[in-house]
Parts: sequence; structure tokens; C-alpha cells
Amino acid sequence: MSLFDIETLEQKLNELEDQTQKEEFWQKSPNETGKVLSQIKQLKNKVEKYKKINQELTNLQDLTELAYMENDEEIVKDIVKTTSNLEKEINELQLETLLSGKYDKNNAILTLHPGAGGTESQDWAEMLYRMYTRWANKNGYEVKELDYLEGEEAGIKSVTFEVIGENAYGYLKGEMGVHRLVRISPFDAGGRRHTSFASLEVLPEITDDIQIEINPDDLRIDTYRASGAGGQHINKTSSAVRITHIPTNIVVACQSERSQIQNRETAMKMLKSKLLNLKEQEQKDTIDELKGEQKEIAWGNQIRSYVFCPYTLVKDHRTNYEVGNVESVMDGNIDGFIESFLKMKIK
Repeated sequence: MSLFDIETLEQKLNELEDQTQKEEFWQKSPNETGKVLSQIKQLKNKVEKYKKINQELTNLQDLTELAYMENDEEIVKDIVKTTSNLEKEINELQLETLLSGKYDKNNAILTLHPGAGGTESQDWAEMLYRMYTRWANKNGYEVKELDYLEGEEAGIKSVTFEVIGENAYGYLKGEMGVHRLVRISPFDAGGRRHTSFASLEVLPEITDDIQIEINPDDLRIDTYRASGAGGQHINKTSSAVRITHIPTNIVVACQSERSQIQNRETAMKMLKSKLLNLKEQEQKDTIDELKGEQKEIAWGNQIRSYVFCPYTLVKDHRTNYEVGNVESVMDGNIDGFIESFLKMKIK
């Protein structure tokens, strides 16, 4: 609990609540007031969780003393159960304190691309899409598919989707990178072992209070007919939108909405996220180095390996966290990897 400075949080909460008591506060723009009210809600949530855990720790101490005096096995069972629940709550609260990045609270926009290898890599990209979708659903997040391009035989050529909910980007940002698969390929008649790669890009959704200036003359906007699942409107009108930012050659596309206007608005949000990420990376390094880091979806660049054969193991090469049950991981149970990455960043 040493990472959790309750006094500072309560002081910040009181300052923000004092602001809302002043008449001039409500004369500000909805964006400004909304941002403050959102901060108040988040701080209240953290403070309440902290106080709840503190009370439960006191109760546990009383229960332990009672068990010692009474020598009651049933009380001991309650202590074990309560301790297990408390450990989980403390761990969750600790993780929340690690999500202090500028955009950690935001929704996350994820894009998966298969590496070289055709059908095998495209199938791997689809498996990862399923893994992240299952993780999101298990953790109460909404998943919204923004753009989807099917593979020729199986799998996907690319997919962009949004994970919607508080702290989505904070939790998923560490998943960005190249993911490696080793397995007996179901597409190989000879039953040989294959190594495949897929890359994941993770960006925060840019909210209205973050200003990104884009010159309309720098954009090329194309419309086309949407493809894949999505309702009766699919393939009937040119509602899908592709936007190219000419100076950077960044391309975004959206086909999830029913109207061209909605798809254009969503695509612009995606473009702003990419441009913001590019701008922030430029401050750390040059554009060429940035591109070089993500350029090759191949051996030696992976952040994590998923081995189905000759043994089963999923290992993160940054944290050395590993799990033997690969099927469980592919079912979306990746919290251990997310937690180990977040904890590594504070060491």
C-alpha cells in the first residue's frame, strides 16, 4: 500500500470538489467541467476502495484474535477466504495506482497485422484478436470493431478495434509489439512445425479536450463499400471511409458505422491518435528510428512467444513472466502478463 498516498488523493479530491461549489465553475465549457467531474469520480472511487480495504483489514485482525481465543475451525476457514479476497482487492488497487500515464484512463484503439507467412500468420492474427476480445469481455470492457479485412483462405489481413472503458489503454499499452507463435500448422499437409508472427499497435483514443491540428489539405479521403459482417447496409453503399494523411503517409479506415459521416468521424479519431503518438515519439527519437522499431514483424523483435509444440508455454521476453497453460492464455487470461509489465515499469 506504500504506492498509495491517500492523504494526497484526499487533498486533491477536496480541491476539485471546492471548485464545483463556485458559480464560475459551471460557466465553463462542458469539456472543462466534464473533465473535472470525471477526475472527482475517479478519485472518489480510489479513496473509497482504500478505506474499504483498510476496514476489512481491521475486521480480519479482529477475526484472527477471535479464532485464536475460540480455537474455531469455521472461523479459520473464514479468515482464509477473507485473506484471499483481500489480497485480490489490494492487488487491483495497486495496479490502479500504476495507471498514472497521461492517457491511461482512455479507451484503447488496437490494430493487428500478420507478419510474413500468408495463411498461417493471418490465422495467428485472428487468434490474437479473439484473445484480446475475450480478455476485454471478461473485464467488463466493450469491444467495437472499426475495420476488418479477411484473409484469403483463413484468418485476417488486418483488424482495427476499440476497447471501450476506463483504463483500457493503461492496461493494454504494454501489449504493443510483435507476438510470436510456434505450433504444428493446421494448414501444412506435412504436419510440420511453423513459426508465425503478428504485430499489435495500441493507441489511446483521443478525447475532445486534446487538441490535434490537422490541415484538411493534407488529407486524401476515399470511400468504398464495406465488407464482412455488419448488417444489411454492408456492400450496398460506399459507406466505408479511408483517410490518408499525406505528409506522414499514415492510413486509417473505418467501416463499422452505418453512415459515411459516422465512419469519417471515427476514422478522424483514429488518425488523431496516430498523429499524437507519432508526435510524442518524435520527442524521444527520430522518425526513422521509430519506424525501424516496428518495421519488421519477424524473429528477434517479439515481446512474447506462444509455444504450442513441442511443449506448451507463453513467455514475455521483457518481464520473463511465463505460463504453461497456453489454452488458458488464448482464452483471454492475460492479466498476469499485463500486471507484470506494469510492475516492471516502476522498478
